[in-house]
Amino acid sequence: MSPLNTAYVGRTYPPTAPYEVGREAVREFAAVLDSAPDEGAPPTYPIVLSMRAEKQVTDDPGFGFDFSRVVHRDQRFEQVRPVRPGDRLTVTVEVVAAETVDGNDVVTLRGRIREADGGALVCTTTSTLVSRKGDETR
Repeated sequence: MSPLNTAYVGRTYPPTAPYEVGREAVREFAAVLDSAPDEGAPPTYPIVLSMRAEKQVTDDPGFGFDFSRVVHRDQRFEQVRPVRPGDRLTVTVEVVAAETVDGNDVVTLRGRIREADGGALVCTTTSTLVSRKGDETR
């Protein structure tokens, strides 16, 4: 695999295809968290959308990021409003930071989740991923 391409910092990927939030999907997500959803999805539900969108970046061969060695370092959600069943949402992902620290690739991605019809911002997610350096002794 090629080394991490830090020139990707600032790059924004195209919006994803619209994702329709299903009532059953929200129920299943809430059950895993052992919480009962009220009128909206749990506040962390946007991870479902943001991780799918982040694959555009992590799967980009020119970026040089080895997702098979990833640990999730940090995740943040800034909600404008709750995600609700029936919402049709798209995500645009931006590479905010990319650096190699002690042989580990550290990447921060920002996802802007918007209404597919109208483009109003619903939530901003920020993910920091670390691709651990390989064990060269094996």
